[in-house]
Amino acid sequence: MFEVIHERSRRKSAACPGLPGEEHVATAKVVLQRAEGAARMVFSGTASGTEISDVYQKFPMAVAFPNVGDRRRKEAVLINTSGGVAGGDEISIEVVAQDDASVAVTTQAAEKVYRALDRPARIMTRLRAEGAARLAWLPQETIVFDQARIARRTEVDVSSGAELVALEWLILGRIESGEEVLGGHILDSWRVRVDGRLAWADGFLASDQVFPWLRRTALLSNWKAIATMIYTGPRAETRLERLREIGASLECACGVTIVGAIIVIRVAAIASADLRRGLRRFLDQLSQELGCGPFGVPKMWSC
Repeated sequence: MFEVIHERSRRKSAACPGLPGEEHVATAKVVLQRAEGAARMVFSGTASGTEISDVYQKFPMAVAFPNVGDRRRKEAVLINTSGGVAGGDEISIEVVAQDDASVAVTTQAAEKVYRALDRPARIMTRLRAEGAARLAWLPQETIVFDQARIARRTEVDVSSGAELVALEWLILGRIESGEEVLGGHILDSWRVRVDGRLAWADGFLASDQVFPWLRRTALLSNWKAIATMIYTGPRAETRLERLREIGASLECACGVTIVGAIIVIRVAAIASADLRRGLRRFLDQLSQELGCGPFGVPKMWSC
């Protein structure tokens, strides 16, 4: 949609060169693009543990691999060296876990999405777990400021023998700082495929037209911190009741359901600190349920 609007503006400027400011506006939309970053990691399971098969990083994205003291699993930390994302930025992330690799991926800090004039920041995350791999995508929160624009898409491809946990969470202004998000554009979408077939699709959209009504009870009510987490793996159906018990024990709101082979967990809180505590508690108990693996709270969350 945004590309179409930009193209129309460019054509109008070319057709009406006498209109003051039109050409400058069309050009500014390209000049303001700040970053086009990428990160790709491939992990393989070997007799000696999980090994890094391939790493690619493009500014402003960087990857670090802290020592977790366990050769059976790896932990990767994504770093956005630009300090946040703004309108026009494009970030691409890909994580592949093969064979019986055990991998947890997180971020160095909360991602911040700043105010944009028109074009959204675009973040594409692709996760793939093959064979008997175990993959946990556990980034820290994404903080959206007032009038920010972001289109984020998470695509998951998992084999039926693999196990995966993926999390994304949004903070609509920091309530501790008295911030309010009164407008902007947020599109957060998921596509999950199991053995190549679409198993679950989801989307959250808040636009300028929606924000005035967002606090209605039927929408977000007073929740300003929201998270979506999915789990898929062998015997997912048998874990559903236990995950519902974990959700019910949290101090923030939580709902757990199953769609085919995908367990979907929604968590919401008024403040980001409350949501973080809820997610930490959920992951602590989830890792106990799933046994040894990469599904616990990443160490970077405590730094």
